[in-house]
Amino acid sequence: MSTQPLANLADMVRERGKSRGNATAYEFEGRVTSFAEFDVNTNKVANALIAMRVRPGERIAYLGKNSDFYFELLMGAMKAGVVMAPVNWRLAGPEVAFIVADCKAPVLFVGPEFITQVRQIKDQLLGVRGVITTEGGAPEWQDFTAWRDAQSGNDPKVPIDTKDIAIQLYTSGTTGKPKGAMLSHANFLNLVQTGNAEDKPEWNRWSTNDVSLVATPIFHIGGSGWGVMGLYHGARGVIAREFDPTKVLDFFEQSGITKLFMVPAAMQFVVRQPRAKTVDFSRLKYMLYGASPIPAALLKECIEVFKCGFVQMYGMTETTGTIVALPPEDHIEGLERMRSAGKALPGVEIAILDADGKPLLPRQVGEIATRSGSNMAGYWNLPEATAATLHTDGWLRKGDAGYMDEDGYLYIHDRIKDMIISGGENIYPAEVESALCDHPDVAGGGRDRRARRQMGRGGESRRGDEAWQGGNCHRHHQLHPRTYRGLQDAEGR
Repeated sequence: MSTQPLANLADMVRERGKSRGNATAYEFEGRVTSFAEFDVNTNKVANALIAMRVRPGERIAYLGKNSDFYFELLMGAMKAGVVMAPVNWRLAGPEVAFIVADCKAPVLFVGPEFITQVRQIKDQLLGVRGVITTEGGAPEWQDFTAWRDAQSGNDPKVPIDTKDIAIQLYTSGTTGKPKGAMLSHANFLNLVQTGNAEDKPEWNRWSTNDVSLVATPIFHIGGSGWGVMGLYHGARGVIAREFDPTKVLDFFEQSGITKLFMVPAAMQFVVRQPRAKTVDFSRLKYMLYGASPIPAALLKECIEVFKCGFVQMYGMTETTGTIVALPPEDHIEGLERMRSAGKALPGVEIAILDADGKPLLPRQVGEIATRSGSNMAGYWNLPEATAATLHTDGWLRKGDAGYMDEDGYLYIHDRIKDMIISGGENIYPAEVESALCDHPDVAGGGRDRRARRQMGRGGESRRGDEAWQGGNCHRHHQLHPRTYRGLQDAEGR
């Protein structure tokens, strides 16, 4: 497999089609696609989009769960110079309609689970010229395989610049409408082409013998990005339609997974399955996790069961995923660094800034800023929001609060805007939550949206899409909050 730098992700698909040939690129519910077949199928997708008069730079939308067809659409769209915009399938109909309209998609691809929903909102999709179902089930719309296979498998050879947008992922912030983060080919390639392969830590090295599990929803960077990462390295990608703890165990037994990305809540569900202690995890090398730090007790449990290396990852959609990582050697119970998100990856700069944008000293809490070649191109059609996040000096600031220690380890506190001033002290909701989670009568935690005002300026806490599900509690400082809800309160006693 060639190690020469690639100009764009479409060229990556072409090169892997040649160098990896009949090796398996993706495996999905019994359907196996080789790298060579994937290359041809993405040519067909590109030609089909061109035949529908979808122009370079336009967006197409995908409303569906994980599938090998999604990755054919993603990479096929790139070959046509078209941009994929996957839609969060957890959203309600009006929200789905907003995203499809916002990205001005002329074509909407729909998974079988959402055909009824699309029928209900069809009148709101005024800009959509065509709806295509990925697995049939709607006689009024065309089926994906028939649509794809009606086209030539010849490469359309549409010119693509490294700065062209490769994918548009919508961030579902806590307030306001979702924003389309535009990620370029250069953003993705920067993640894998920065530095020398031999200088990368063992956990961040891939081989063609790796088998990765793609179980995170593809509307997240942790889903689409992870699936593309395996493809880039010529590894086999096993795609799970959605996360199911029992089926995840099946993938380990049947496919020999060597790497995967999960959130701690999902890890908890899997490790506590009764059969987890009898499954053969001998091929599993690394489990990468993100969205929240892992509780010490859960980490200990996972180490005993999975017997692999663990890597915590911190990043966001706007940074094309991971920018900071806590390696396996720092996953030691009682070690202070276990409370951190880790250190910046090669080619990534991290700074802690005060309200005036000036750097702070180690262990001083401020706003986290990052600068690298993986920072997004901007928000789709939102110049003011882009300017507020991406500054002219290249630093990206999203409002996360934290500090760095003397060794460069990053510690996440919360959101700057969520800070509460109480008795002259700055308090972050995450600290309060951590104290609650440390209490012996609290089984698990999730931040409450009720605002509390006392002794100064109060704030409303924030719950992310997945970051705080499943009781992902962790320690920051020993606080003594005035009130808490224990098990008896939670159970209504």
